[in-house]
Amino acid sequence: MNPMDPAILRSSVETIDSLPSIPASLKQIMNLIGSSRVTLEEIANLISQDLALTSRVLKVVNSAIYGVPERISSISYAIMMLGMDTVRGLVIGAAAFELMQKVMAGLWRHSIACATVARIIAVRKDLRNVEEVAIAALLHDVGKVCFGLKYPLELKLAMDQAQDDEITLLEAEKGYFAEDHAAAGRWLTEKWRFNRKMVEIIACHHVPRLSRTARLETSIVHFADILVRARGIGFAGDKMMPLLDDKAFDMLRLSKHDIRRILEELEESLDE
Repeated sequence: MNPMDPAILRSSVETIDSLPSIPASLKQIMNLIGSSRVTLEEIANLISQDLALTSRVLKVVNSAIYGVPERISSISYAIMMLGMDTVRGLVIGAAAFELMQKVMAGLWRHSIACATVARIIAVRKDLRNVEEVAIAALLHDVGKVCFGLKYPLELKLAMDQAQDDEITLLEAEKGYFAEDHAAAGRWLTEKWRFNRKMVEIIACHHVPRLSRTARLETSIVHFADILVRARGIGFAGDKMMPLLDDKAFDMLRLSKHDIRRILEELEESLDE
């Protein structure tokens, strides 16, 4: 099968919100967060109108991804605590829960675990943008959701090939799409007006050395993805281990003891 034209693929990804399978509430949210004039109050009001979405957003906010000291029960308060880009990612992640489950069973659990590990490492590295890193980790595979919604047959064929040939889904995608899921994630987050760092983390999470403005943050998400895969938590489309970028790992300067503690914190969070 010949890979599709890059321009057609990009246009298709950027119009993902036009699909009839996308819930009406998520379409509204996608349209709203794509506006440069949207306010946090408008987002809070829209979320509050959807009880299921409200519940999922609060669940994510109160999870180990954020590590808030006290349980938050108000959408307005939760959104007030976070910046616009973090709120965008949080809402999309929570709203896309069912879509992730539909496209790839186990992807949501994998993504939650990645976000948790990324946050733990970001805190250890004393980063200022801990929440942004965690949300970028939560959405690092959003490109797979795009492929699954727009091209379910091609994604399934790529997943089957990955299993049969014992290669990563990233490698298999190249035979069916003009670009891989990381590029699709870039296109989508650019359209949704995420800041440059978050876009780069998602676009470069397999090759962190390509990141120009967020190499440390991208290295964190890169390692979190591999660590969660190694633990067998969730499912990201294949059973192979992607190559670990040595320079990215060296940048993190994590000892064996550090990694054991990170895994312990992850396991504790998943048991909660």
